This record gives sequence, structure tokens and C-alpha cells, in this order.
Amino acid sequence: MRHSRTSEDRGPNRGGNNEHSYSGIKRKRDTQAEIENMSDNTHKRANFSAVTQNGLNRNLNILNLKPAATKKLVIKNLKSEPKLPDDYREQTWDKLKSAVLDIQKSKPNCYSLEELYQAVENMCNHKMANTLYNNLRLLTESHVRDNIEQFLAESMDRFLFLKKMNDTWQNHCHQMIMIRSIFLYLDRTYVLQTPHIHSIWEMGLELFRQYILQYTLVQTRIVDGLLMLIEKERQGDAVDRTLLKSLLRMLTDLQIYDQAFEQKFLVATERLYASEGQRLMQEMEIPEYLSHVDKRILEENERVLHYLDSGTKYQLIHNIEKQLLSEHVNNILQKGLDGLLEGNRLADLSLLYVLFGRVKNGHSELCVSFNAYIKKRGRTIVIDPEKDKEMVQELLDFKDTMDNVVANCFNKNEKFSNSLKEAFEYYINQRANKPAELIAKFVDSKLRAGNKEATEEELERLLDKIMVLFRFIHGKDVFEAFYKKDLAKRLLVGKSASVDAEKSMLSKLKQECGGGFTSKLEGMFKDMELSKDIVVAFKHYVGNSNNDLSSLEMTVHILTMGYWPTYTPMEVNIPENMVQLQEVFNKFYLSKHSGRKLQWQPTLGYCVLKARFKSGRKELVVSLFQSLVLLLFNLSDELTFDDIKTATNIEDGELKRTLQSLACGKARVLNKTPRGRDIEILDKFNFNNEFVNKLYRIKINQIQMKETTEEQKATEERVYQDRQYQIDAAIVRIMKMRKTLSHNLLISELYLQLKFPVKPADLKKRIESLIDRDYMERDKDNPNQYNYVA
Repeated sequence: MRHSRTSEDRGPNRGGNNEHSYSGIKRKRDTQAEIENMSDNTHKRANFSAVTQNGLNRNLNILNLKPAATKKLVIKNLKSEPKLPDDYREQTWDKLKSAVLDIQKSKPNCYSLEELYQAVENMCNHKMANTLYNNLRLLTESHVRDNIEQFLAESMDRFLFLKKMNDTWQNHCHQMIMIRSIFLYLDRTYVLQTPHIHSIWEMGLELFRQYILQYTLVQTRIVDGLLMLIEKERQGDAVDRTLLKSLLRMLTDLQIYDQAFEQKFLVATERLYASEGQRLMQEMEIPEYLSHVDKRILEENERVLHYLDSGTKYQLIHNIEKQLLSEHVNNILQKGLDGLLEGNRLADLSLLYVLFGRVKNGHSELCVSFNAYIKKRGRTIVIDPEKDKEMVQELLDFKDTMDNVVANCFNKNEKFSNSLKEAFEYYINQRANKPAELIAKFVDSKLRAGNKEATEEELERLLDKIMVLFRFIHGKDVFEAFYKKDLAKRLLVGKSASVDAEKSMLSKLKQECGGGFTSKLEGMFKDMELSKDIVVAFKHYVGNSNNDLSSLEMTVHILTMGYWPTYTPMEVNIPENMVQLQEVFNKFYLSKHSGRKLQWQPTLGYCVLKARFKSGRKELVVSLFQSLVLLLFNLSDELTFDDIKTATNIEDGELKRTLQSLACGKARVLNKTPRGRDIEILDKFNFNNEFVNKLYRIKINQIQMKETTEEQKATEERVYQDRQYQIDAAIVRIMKMRKTLSHNLLISELYLQLKFPVKPADLKKRIESLIDRDYMERDKDNPNQYNYVA
């Protein structure tokens, strides 16, 4: 049977029963059918009058039905196809056109969507789809053209223009959605089956795009208006972001965002920030400027998030970074970095590091300037002799500050850490030997007894920090010489704050420089341990002897000459009972250790004297030289400088310092005439019976007297001599292995082997010395060539 096809897809708002009809017109032709009763071999015309819409006669009594014989139903085709009315195409299009115009004019539609959808379906099924599509396109084009042309004639405020354009665009989109819902069948059949034509929605976009491009004035006004709104927002004014987003989305949907808007927007952005960067670099301090740049980058990222196309982000942010950062890298660093580091502005330094990470080679430039600042600032600490007292503490504080900057502001960047180390090593060696000496003295002040500044844990952390500075210095042998000298003082007079701290420092030095560096220092500790046992044995020896020396107690330290600093022998006049005690000890010690030689060092001795003052008895802890001077006043009330010198045989400089400590210091147990802080040859001295002190035992400027310039130079001279021996040994070692070597190669080898700084002139002197002593010779044919002499 041939019949009209009912669509399964009724489109939007379809409802009701499925009717076999064309565009709501009732079919006039009844379906013809014949029903043949095969069991009765008779033919009847089917009577449907008693059949309801549900296919059953409501008056039929189902209970009275009786089983009937099986019947076969045959349905035959129509004898002729149904024909459309001649004016069907025109009538149907008129109906559809009216509906489209009503949609475009935002008027109510007099036809149901079901009816309109069916009309489109029927026209498509009867090969009218091409005409239908073209008619719809012409109708849409006319509407779009009229909408766009209205913007050519009108002269209105930019903001109102943009709002009206946005309304037009929104209405167009809404209208195309409704039109497409009516012509959905056309979109899903004819359009899909026909290549090179747009879907109904794309057709609407293409037409809108075509007329926007055609009327360049409209396009220009749209873009200029958008740029105007964005510029106002950049200046701090509130703008309608929804309007911006909608219009920019329109340009994106029309595929003209790049060519119409983006390029102009980026050019305007570059121009704005180029001008702003130049102006603000002059007006603002660097912390303010960095904060402003960070704010600008955040604002532009928000614009991308709220209304700009995501594809614009890279070029947009790159423009800001170029105009506000890249163009001003050197100015920012020169104008602001030193101030930020001096003020320890951690937040600003962190921001600077983050922002410079956005710039090509930004971190490298920052690292170079960071390195230059450390060298400049560190050199001012090291090179000024007036700051020697505070040098080491300032270096430690400066190192802590810079470490904190690298860790918390520069993200622990290894490049910055290495640059920091290189800069510290550079400037700390700008002043030869002095930093090494002062670091050794600083350690001495912290390890000396009476230092209540830190707990054991804090002292341990401080020693770790000092070791960091120690690694940077080149003259480690200078450190060793002064450290050994100070350690000897601490050990000999019992001034070491903690044996554990001393051993800890020794362990750190050994770990850093090896066992050879600390072997002598370890030997000093061994001597102190052995001396304790010797003193105990000596006391037993004295107790069992018949000598009348019980009124004196003596403690002796046996020092191995190679381990301890070299002390200049000094002959002084010692009281008879002390001399007797020394002789007893000599006899006792040499009886147990034959073949050894004892040399007494009076400069290292100290005594505890009992003194009677008007205020009462006191005990005075004094050096041996101070003891010799004070004991003279048991026999005389007043003595001159020459009297004391003759009686004690103490060298002039040492005697002046001794008398100054007794008569001009805090504990003045002697009176000096005339008064004054300096000791002169004509001065006279007498015992101060009026001396008062709340303490019973009083320490008077013990052996740790202030080191003189001569002593410092003497220590440095010993280091220099040791270096000469090391240079000689290295030259001989190299020449013995190579036999023949040029001057330049020999110098290069020496620089590799020697662990202390040395000048080429010093090396040349040592080479000449070895040539004179026949360890090596110049080649007869080549003066720059050396030969080893076996």
C-alpha cells in the first residue's frame, strides 16, 4: 500500500497524534482496500464504520465473540499516487516566510511550530529543499543587512553604540536558533547531504560576518569602542565586563577576532605599557614599581579570564613583561637591588626574583648583580682596619643574611648559591692573612672560659658557621698558626670553656683539612693529659722527700716542642724557693725520662699569691712576671722602674706591660707616681694598701695580655718561613719527578700543589735559592729550562 510517510523527528514543541496529512490539509482520498475472506471463498468490502479511533467498536460485546475461522488480510497499492496542489510550493513558503519574518521582528507567530516543521519536512521530501534553503538565505541576508546598515547612519555615544550592537548580535543569535528549530529537517537532510553549503546556524554567522567586514566603519567603531572600554578599565574605572565579553565572543564566533581586534589591542597595549614603564621608572621607587608590575600582570590575566580570548594571553603578557621588565632590567638592578639587599626586604626580593623569572636571562642578570653586591659589601667589611674588631661577627651576620635571601627569596636556586660562595671567597681574600688571623681569634674568644653568651648547642652552631668562613680563606696556615697560639694559652692557664667544644672544633678542622693539619693540635691535647699524670706523681715524690717545700705548690705542663708554638726563651730572676722547686722537678722528671731536655718558659707561668690589704686578705691570680714584681714589695715600700728591672731582669717592653696591668688597670694593687696610663722609666711604684675589691680571689690580667703588633708580625713571619720550606719541598719534588721542566710549566705545577696563596715573584725567589744551593740548574742552551741536579 503506498501512503504518505510520517517523520519520527517532529522538531521542537512537537505534540499530539501522528496524522497522515500534508501541511494540516485533510486528505480527500480514502485509502482503498479489499478484504478477501479465504475460508468462505466470498469477497466483501470492509466496513470500518463501526471501528473507533482505537480500532474497537464500543458497542461490541466482547463476551459474545466466538472463535472464527482464520482469515488472511491482503492490502493492495493505490491505483494512483496522491498529487500536490499546483500552488503548494508558494503557499507553503509564504507560510514559512511569514513565520521567519515574525521571528525577526520579535512578533508572535500564528502558526504552531509543529505545523511549520511539518511544512519544511514535506517540502524537503518533495525535492524543494534547494529552493527552500536559498529562499531562507535571502530572507536572512536581507534582515542582517538592514540590521548592520542602521549603524552606518547613526551617530551615537561609543558606549551606547556598543550596547546596541550587542543587542543586535544577541537578537540575531536568538533568532537563528528559533529559525533553525523550524528548519531542523532541512538542516539534517539537505544540508548534510550537500557539500560546500553552510548549516543554517553557520549561514547566519557567515552573513553577519560578511556585512561586518563589508562595512568597515561599523567594524572600526566596534573595535575602537572595545579598546576604549579596556583602556578605561586599565585606568581604574569600572566597566561593563559582560558587554566586553559578549562583543569579543561575537568577534570570535565571526572569526574576525584576530584580524579585526587582537592586533590593534596588542599594539595599543604595547604603546600604553612602553609609556607607562618609562614614566614610572622615573617616578617610583623600585619596590613600588615591582608591586605595580605584578599588579598589571595580574590584571591582564584576569582580563583573559573574564573576556579576552585565551589565545591572546601569551602575546599580551609577553608585551607587559617586555615593556615593564625587559626594557628596564639594568635600571631596576642598578637603582634598587642594593637597597633591597641592604634593607633585607625579603618580600620585595622574592617578587623581584619571580618577575625576573619571566624575562629572558632575567635570573642570570640578577645573579650577576647579586654577586657584585656581595663582593662590594663584603670588601668594605674586610678591607677597613678600623673594623677588625667586628669583622668576623659582621661576616657571619652578612653570610646569614645572604643565605636567608637565597633560601627564601631566590628559591634555593643553585646558581645563586654558587655565586654567593664565589663572591665570599673572592672578597674575604682581598686582604691577605688578616681575615684568617681574626677568625682564629674570634674562635678563641668563643671557646675561652667565661664566655656566657651561648649554650652548648648555640656554640656548636656558631662553630659550624665559622667553619664556613674558614673554607673561604686561602691562608689556612695563618689560621692554624694563630689558632695554635691561642689554644696553647687556653690550655696552659685553664681558660678553655669546654673540652667538648675544643674537641668538636678540632674534629671540624680535621674533617675539613685532613689529619696533617690537626696533628700538632691533637698533640697539644695529649701533652695536657700526660702532664696531669706527671703532676700527680710529682706531688707524691715531693711528699716522700725531705725537702722543705711544702709551703709551695707547683703544677707543671710538659710541652713537646714540635707541637706547641715557639716561645722566645727569657732569663729572669726567680726567687730562691721557686728555683729549688724547679730543680726538684728536673731531678724527678729526668730520672724517669733520660735523654730528654727541659727548658722552662717563664712567659707562660702564672701564680696565686696571698696578699694582705687594709680591707683584709685576698688571693691574686697573676702571671709569673707579675708575681716577681709584687714579691719585691715584701721587702721595699717604694721602688723605681729601674729598681724593679734590676731585681727581676725582665725585658723593658714586657716589664712596662706588667707594671701597667698592676698599677693602671681595673685592679690597681700598686700605686704609680706620677699618675697616668702609660709607664715611663722615671716612674715610682708603691704597694696600694688601700686596695678594695668585693671578690676574695682576683684575676689580674693573666697571661692573655693584649697581643702586640710585634707578636702578630712574629707569628706571620713564622708562617711565611713555613711557606718557604713548603715551596722548596714542592719544587724539589716536582723536579725530581720530571728531571727537566720549563719555567712556566714548573710555576703551573706549583700552583696546583700549594694550598696557600703565593705570588710568582716569591716562587721565582725560591727557584733562585734552590739553584744557588745546587738542587737544580738552568739549562745551558735554554735559560727558561731547569734541570734537576741529582
